[in-house]
Amino acid sequence: MPLDREVYDFPTAIPLKVIGRNEDEFEQFVMGLFYKHVHVEDIHRVSQRLSRGDRYLSLTVTFTAHSREHLDAVYAELQSHQRVLFVI
Repeated sequence: MPLDREVYDFPTAIPLKVIGRNEDEFEQFVMGLFYKHVHVEDIHRVSQRLSRGDRYLSLTVTFTAHSREHLDAVYAELQSHQRVLFVI
């Protein structure tokens, strides 16, 4: 069985959870990173959740990924910033 077999059929809606400290307009910062790669009309849903104690904020952004390269570019953009602690 080939290892390079694609898991997703693109285009497809993908949720990515982005976690960081709840400070300095983290939601706007994260959405700015998404908008570098994703058109506004391709973002379907944004939800947020605070940690117990409100120190951390997780944002789940569901968007249309048009290819594996597109998904990888969004993920790499998010991972490249120190304010982003985790991307799931």
